[in-house]
Formats: sequence, C-alpha cells, structure tokens
Amino acid sequence: AAPCFAEKPSIAVLPFENLCGDPAQDYFCDGIVEDITTALSRSRAFFVIARNSSFTYKGAPVKSQRVAQELGVRYLLEGSVRKAGGRVRVTGQLIEAASGRHLWADRFDGDLSDIFELQDRIVTSVVGAIEPQLEEAEIRRAIQMTTGDLAAYDLYLRGLASWNRWTREENAKALELFHAAIDKDPTFSTAYGLAASCHLFARANDWASSFDEPEIARLVELAADLGMHDPIALSWAGHVHAYFFGDLDRALVLIDRALGIDENLATAWQRRGWVCGYAGDSDGAIASLQRAIRLNPLDPRVFLTRSAMGFAHFIAGRDAEAAEWAAMALSVKPSWPPALRVAIIASAARGDVRGAARFRTVYGELDPGICIPKICACYPLRREADRQRLVEALRKAGVPE
Repeated sequence: AAPCFAEKPSIAVLPFENLCGDPAQDYFCDGIVEDITTALSRSRAFFVIARNSSFTYKGAPVKSQRVAQELGVRYLLEGSVRKAGGRVRVTGQLIEAASGRHLWADRFDGDLSDIFELQDRIVTSVVGAIEPQLEEAEIRRAIQMTTGDLAAYDLYLRGLASWNRWTREENAKALELFHAAIDKDPTFSTAYGLAASCHLFARANDWASSFDEPEIARLVELAADLGMHDPIALSWAGHVHAYFFGDLDRALVLIDRALGIDENLATAWQRRGWVCGYAGDSDGAIASLQRAIRLNPLDPRVFLTRSAMGFAHFIAGRDAEAAEWAAMALSVKPSWPPALRVAIIASAARGDVRGAARFRTVYGELDPGICIPKICACYPLRREADRQRLVEALRKAGVPE
C-alpha cells in the first residue's frame, strides 16, 4: 500500500543532477543533497523522507506525482550541481507534487569555499517557501553545520560514499577517510560518530577479528561530547556504546537526545530499535523501527531495519514473526550476518530445526569460527531470561559451544 501523507508538510529531497562532467564528482553532489536533507529534517515543522529512499530515484526520470505518492510526501526538491575550478553552482526547484506546480526556483553561485553558505541559503529559501511562519531561530537551527573546514568536509563525503556500500573493504576505507576528516577538523562530531559505527559494522559482520576498545570508547565519547547538537553523532555514539560496552541506559539517553534534535532521523529510530531490543523492550523496539520504515519507505538497505525488527520479535517471543522479518531481510541481502543470526535463532525457537541448520551452514561459510559465545557477544542483553532463550535457541540450531 502507498504510504499515508504526514500531517506536517512533508518533503523529499531528490538526488541532484551532476553537471560537473565527471562521474567521480557524484560523491560531492550526493553529499550536498544529504546535508540539505539533514538541515531540513531538523526543522520540526517538516516530515522529511530519509536520503536512502529518495536516492532510489537516482538516474531515473522523475514523475512528481508518482514519486510523491510512493514516498508519501507533498513536496519535492530537485536540483543540480556544477563544479568547475574553484566555483560551484547549485540550482534548486521546489515542486508541489499533486499539481506539479513550481513553488520556488533559484540558482546559487559561489566559490567552492562558500559551499556551506550556499547550502544555508537553499535551506532557508525552501523553508520560507513551504512554511513562511517558521521562526527565524528555527531556520538557523535547521541549517547548523558540524564543520566549517572544506577539506574535512570533502574527506567526510568520500568516507560517506564508501560507508554506504556496506562491504568489508569499503567499511575499512570509510574508517580511514573519517579519521582523515577528523585530522583536518578535530571538532567534527559527525566524523567521530561514523568512525565509531565502522567498528560496530566490522564486529557485527565479522569483518575484523580484534578491536581496540579504548579507541572505540574515545570515538564514542568525542562524538557525544562534541556532538551535543549533532543527532547523527549522538545516534551512532549511543548504539556503539551499547554494542561494545553494554551501557543501555546511557545509549538510550544519547539516542533520545538525537531524536529530540531531529525527530525525522530514520537512523536514530533504527538504532533505538536495536537498543530497546537489547533492553528487553520489544514494544519500544518495534514502534521505533516502524517509525524508521515510515521515514525511509524505499530504503535500499532495508535489510538493516528488517534484521532489527526480526530481533525485536524474537525478544517478544513471537518467533514466527521474527523468522518472517529475517527472511525479508535476507531476500534483499542473502549474506547479511545480523539477519542470518536472527534466522538461526528464530527458526530453532519455533521448532524448525532443519531451517535453523540451513541458516547455520550459510553463516558458517561467512564465519568458520561460529560458536555460541561469539554470537551472544553480538547481543548485550539486559535480561537474563533473554540471554538464556538465545543460548537455548543456538543449541537447538546445533551451533557449537
């Protein structure tokens, strides 16, 4: 079914066209769109679709009414980017999807060093076109940046491009680029948060065999301390803190602070879903993940949310539903270890020992060292009853002790 339209003015920022004449500059164009999306989402006046869903339309002809119906939004922001030498031109147009009417269009020219100012002007113009009654202070908060260093920003965008590919090699490359961004700007909170997230994904996917926990703790603390007003940094700091150090209460405080800043941040709701699951709050986990899905209805990486939803249903004791969500995650990414783990335990818990063994075999091909303690380490569970149920399911599935 098509998504329902949000009560608040709802908007999707579609991929901007790269007019630079160089496909290698896609990361720069995509980064501008990501930052504009983030800035708009910080305004509580809007419901903003997550970047991942909007980017499913990249490179495709756009029919505004169809796209708006699929995403459940009233407004679309389109544009283009041209970068030549030290100059950049960003164009934008705001469309009322139902009528196809152009509410606003403008062109922004400047030096590359002024890119942050150009983004601010675009966001302010769009905010003004949709909701003239917004207070100026709210607009200023919406366009807040976490770095003013252009070199750090470019490294961060390159890291983000690698981070979004979800492979062992690209995850390691992203970590290097985020650290390079931090070297350029040691106060860049978002880079600390995403660097910490690289360690989480390396462990969750068995992409690394050892972890420097003091270094991970340092990244988490700096993301949280420097990012008091940075919801992306706070979201990842919270989940990484829970995952590696088991402090679920503080993790939820950090993630809820992120949502207090940006209630449209699908990543924060997704991370909250995992941590609520660890804490035994299956209802809170499912509600959070449902919100993430609504904010990001066409997410090409929906396997992340589906894996979390499967885990939440396992915690709730609904093993059939857990198995269904795991299967839906695996239909998108068949070799995703977090989904395979849920498939193993949910299948075993519901009595499907043959299915559990099949998923265990696939998992063992990815991680020949599969064993109960190693899988249990992926779940910092608060309740002993949840831990015992997890161990029992793994034993039923034939996972080695």
